[in-house]
Amino acid sequence: MTTTSPITAPDRRVPKAAARSEAPGRRRFKPGAGRQHHAGPFAYFALAVVGIGSLFPLYWTLVAASRTQNEVLDTTPPFIPGGNLFNNLEAAWEQAHLGKAIWNTLIVSASITAATLFFCTLAGYAFAKMRFRGRGALMTAVIATLTIPPQLSVVPLFMMMSDIGWGGKLESVIFPTLVSAFGVFFMRQYLSEALPYELIEAARVDGANNIRIVRSIVLPVARPAMMVLGMLTFVQAWNDFFWPYLALNQENPTLQVALGQLSASYVPDQSIVMAGALISTLPLLVVFVVFGKQIVGGIMSGAVKG
Repeated sequence: MTTTSPITAPDRRVPKAAARSEAPGRRRFKPGAGRQHHAGPFAYFALAVVGIGSLFPLYWTLVAASRTQNEVLDTTPPFIPGGNLFNNLEAAWEQAHLGKAIWNTLIVSASITAATLFFCTLAGYAFAKMRFRGRGALMTAVIATLTIPPQLSVVPLFMMMSDIGWGGKLESVIFPTLVSAFGVFFMRQYLSEALPYELIEAARVDGANNIRIVRSIVLPVARPAMMVLGMLTFVQAWNDFFWPYLALNQENPTLQVALGQLSASYVPDQSIVMAGALISTLPLLVVFVVFGKQIVGGIMSGAVKG
């Protein structure tokens, strides 16, 4: 009696690795994806070089402001702060009347920054999310104004301010720069990505008008970009020299115009000039220290998409 061996079915078991790779709903990641990369010695060296190069002008301003004229102009200039800092600061403060100049600059910079944030945010929202006839042509015209050199508008702008009666007044510096084309373009680009149409439509369904939408939805979403734009606008207005020098006089100057008076003599004292430059830099450092966290957060939120 012969016995036949049963026919065995082929082995259909799947390896665990293949089963995991073929499982539905699972993603196949590349090796090393999600791994945190650590900086090497070259990265630290590059960061140190960039940091030192960025801080060296400020350090040299401090060194020159704490020395005398002869020490600054020596063939081997010093690289260590001296003991003449407070005397030079007092001399620069009295010679250029920096108290009034700082107050005027603060008024001009704060007014320009506040107006730029308000108008540019509204205009950016309109160009980004509102549909109206001629939107593309108007946006193109706004961007085209960035290609026009500001020197071309100096003569007609100066004549206009004189006709209004604002010659030598702070209004002649504030009102021509209440809105910037760069600010409109910047806010438009940010709100186009950060503000979804569905959120606006949901607010309209709930009965919110445009003012309520701007106040409750647009402004909270645009706050990071507004912090960045506000910093850039404030720094630009604080350091502006060309138009305030033409529009204002020596009795009512801004800070940069007053600093120009320190170097207007035949042989200016460089140590006093550097002391005045140090005074003009300190308020900007205070602003960045106070609002640095919000500014960096706004930059990072604009850089990360999704």
